[in-house]
Amino acid sequence: MASRGARCGGYQRAIPALMKSLFLLAWLPGLALSAWGQVAGGSAYVGSNTCEECHKQGYRRFSATKMAKVFFDAPRNDLEKQGCEACHGPGREHVEAAREHDRVRAQGQVYAGPPSGQFILRLGKGSPLSASEQTARCLQCHEKGGRLFWKGSAHEGRGLSCMTCHQVHQNRPAAPATAAFKEPLTGNTLFPTRTQMEVCLECHPMRRAQLQRSSHMPLREGEMTCASCHNPHGSPNPKLLVAASVNETCYKCHPERRGPFLWEHPPVMESCLNCHEPHGSTRPQLLKVSPPRLCQECHDSTGHPGQPHLATERYVFNRGCTNCHSQIHGSNHPSGSRFQR
Repeated sequence: MASRGARCGGYQRAIPALMKSLFLLAWLPGLALSAWGQVAGGSAYVGSNTCEECHKQGYRRFSATKMAKVFFDAPRNDLEKQGCEACHGPGREHVEAAREHDRVRAQGQVYAGPPSGQFILRLGKGSPLSASEQTARCLQCHEKGGRLFWKGSAHEGRGLSCMTCHQVHQNRPAAPATAAFKEPLTGNTLFPTRTQMEVCLECHPMRRAQLQRSSHMPLREGEMTCASCHNPHGSPNPKLLVAASVNETCYKCHPERRGPFLWEHPPVMESCLNCHEPHGSTRPQLLKVSPPRLCQECHDSTGHPGQPHLATERYVFNRGCTNCHSQIHGSNHPSGSRFQR
């Protein structure tokens, strides 16, 4: 019995030691794998300070941007901590190839190795990446908010990328006061041209011509921009509008036209575009056609002749039909069925 008890005690002492050994065997490979991953993953990145060695001017311009201040001084996640390499990818092979090139050239020899540029992601003009691949780099951080509907949007479908309209490495100086299209007060100056308006008008020359007309929205004066009505990054609404419809977009600045009215004017409630051309017109109030002919597109001219008249007649003087029907957008007066009050 004593011998049996001794053997049991030996087994009891041996079991904890065996468990520790099994635990170490299971834990050490994981620890080694984790350490290898940190070394291998870390070795692929060289840090933004290394980029400055060769790209001094570009680094200095980029350092002054809001994006660089976040990446360098207050990164919010592991991706932003990578700095330049967050967008351009790991730079170890790029740096090694560049240094080898310089070493060979310093010896008076011809470098026959691979170009360093093939080991880094280049963005913008001349990039080997497609527009969607370049945009994917930006959407790593800018995938929410106003960019939520970028995929499938009109601009994405036309093959545009973020770099088509935006630049990252520097802030443009503020537009001069004499610029054709002034910029509203904004901190966003990351555009390849002086103002947001000029960026849009590069691809929309018809809108540039319309804005030069006598009756126009205050875009030339800097009171608004294209983005006041349209979201260039995509929208679930027609024409990339920021609101659900044309009228809802217009009501943002013209709330007095919203109603509800006791007497509604159907074409007005349907769409402001039935009568107005928002991008510019040669007629007052952005009208598409001069009254009374604008009204007679829907209303029979019987009793209200539409042929030319003397300038002194009531049908022509001042604003035509609205001389009498002044509440053309709707009336709340009990006797306002004809929009006269």
